[in-house]
Amino acid sequence: MAIQPYLVFDGNCGDVLDFYEKVFQTGPANRTRFGDSPPNPDYPLPEEAKDLMMHANLEVEGTTLMFSDAFPGMPYQPGSAITLALISSDAEKLRAYFEGLSENGEVIMPLQETFWSKVYGQVRDQFGIQWQISHEGQQ
Repeated sequence: MAIQPYLVFDGNCGDVLDFYEKVFQTGPANRTRFGDSPPNPDYPLPEEAKDLMMHANLEVEGTTLMFSDAFPGMPYQPGSAITLALISSDAEKLRAYFEGLSENGEVIMPLQETFWSKVYGQVRDQFGIQWQISHEGQQ
């Protein structure tokens, strides 16, 4: 059983998915919008919800990340309480991911060698998600 991070956004989930597809060079994410769900006359879907993401998933380096938009009217707080760790033995790929995630984001700790990793850095991407980029393997 795997633990899969689920990230919720405030109406910009489609942009987030487009960005991550580009950074991680994945295929297209599986996307389901609220408007794709069967209508329920007891709970009519507000017009402003139809294009929002009800659920999406994207595989990045063997881990499935799941996404959605908050339903209109539901409380939303940007996801600063979660950090995603991206660990690989491919240092060049890690550098490319770090560079991509840094685009319009904030570098918290530049990529560098540490006592635990040949390549390690932290970045908060343009959508407020914090990433730890780390090389696995022998120092």
